[in-house]
Amino acid sequence: MSRTFSTENKNLPKLNDPKLFRQTAYVDGKWVPAESGAKFSVTDPSTEQEIGKVPEMNAEDIKTAAILANEAFNDWSKQTAKRRHDLLKKWHALILENQNDLATILTLENGKPLKEALGEIKYGASFIEWFAEEAVRVYGDVIPSPASNQRLIVIKQPVGVVGLITPWNFPNAMITRKAGAALAAGCTVIVKPGAETPLSALVLAELADRAGIPKGVFNVVTTHENVQQVGEELCTNPIIKKISFTGSTAVGKLLMKQSASTLKKVTLELGGNAPFIIFDDADIDAAVDGAIQSKFRASGQTCICANRIYVQSSILAEFACRLAEKVGSFKLGNGLESDSTHGPLINRKAVEKVKQHVEDAVAKGAEIIIGGIHRSGNFFEPTVLNGMTQDMLISSEETFGPVAALYKFETEEEVIGFANATSSGLAGYFYSGDVRRCWRLAEALEVGMVGINTGAISNCEAPFGGIKESGVGREGSKYGIEDYLNIKYINFGGL
Repeated sequence: MSRTFSTENKNLPKLNDPKLFRQTAYVDGKWVPAESGAKFSVTDPSTEQEIGKVPEMNAEDIKTAAILANEAFNDWSKQTAKRRHDLLKKWHALILENQNDLATILTLENGKPLKEALGEIKYGASFIEWFAEEAVRVYGDVIPSPASNQRLIVIKQPVGVVGLITPWNFPNAMITRKAGAALAAGCTVIVKPGAETPLSALVLAELADRAGIPKGVFNVVTTHENVQQVGEELCTNPIIKKISFTGSTAVGKLLMKQSASTLKKVTLELGGNAPFIIFDDADIDAAVDGAIQSKFRASGQTCICANRIYVQSSILAEFACRLAEKVGSFKLGNGLESDSTHGPLINRKAVEKVKQHVEDAVAKGAEIIIGGIHRSGNFFEPTVLNGMTQDMLISSEETFGPVAALYKFETEEEVIGFANATSSGLAGYFYSGDVRRCWRLAEALEVGMVGINTGAISNCEAPFGGIKESGVGREGSKYGIEDYLNIKYINFGGL
């Protein structure tokens, strides 16, 4: 595919539209530096080489952005739903029109294979389209009144300025899933993307600008060293009325505590420790494919990926063999190389956590069937472990890496206990050919989302979110716009 791209870094791949590669923040419809003038580097996790620099913003920058976003809210919230719909549809069309360039930028800063990055761009765009169509379906109610001279009406209004704090693992889709709902509802947003992947946020800002979304409605601020003060400002600034965060449970708890100072609305999508259960009446080939789809997408760096794979004892050996055979066909490499099926982990810290989990499991009796090797840099071989037990770190911690950990179980009752023995409750999966068991398990698993005979559960039409310590609120679906709206009751009397 022919691309033309010119920046100071001549080692970067070529883009069709070089103007999509932005290295300044976007506030109030303008491309701006940090007030301090400071910048930080963005690196390619495959090569660990710098690919650009973006502003190192601080709390003062956020205060300015909040004031400007609030000014924009006064007009945006009064626009008709049809007007917001039309602008979001234009944004959606521009994202798809430039999807190859967006995927290239995403791969550069995140590392996932280009094909997978392109899939994320399309997935992310689907949320903009979905919420454009939800914008014109924010309905209220008329309540039968107990008094003949009164009419009781319920309307829904946008909450105001919203702070969106998004992660690096899905640097496009985690923004569109939040911003699509917020803008459709009539809110304005300040996006603080993951420090590892700010360029994907900035290209969305460029396309929002081209779509005609008014200044101050969609803002992107970037930071790395000042992330704690920026996060605190977003949570405590009284102008900002809601926080939506995707990331670790520990950070989510801190943001929720800080947001309590102004009683903000919060939506938190936090860590997971997903069980993936295979019963002996399951289609083993389908279960292997589903486990690979769930576990190894984004090199295991997803919050809903299978973290603990429970296999009924009578089929464990066969399942392990087939899974290892498939994993052995993977090609680990730079995401920009056409034959790479899996890319690097995001950084050395992520590599160290994966190494720790594998070494802990082996020390406690697990067997490495395939993989288990840290090659170089941020590359860790896709791994299958067998003989896992409940006292291993993987049983209680989210690995966030390419390690399929296999546990043996005997009975349905036993595996439900294993699956629910965690403070997390985001997603759970199981494979079975028994319809009655499917209903029992779906209801028994303590999670917000269940996949039955499938390893892929995410789409814009369905609600995404967890229970327990995996968060509060839902994103996507018809429910996703509700957290960006206030319910107002009107009693019209004297009739």
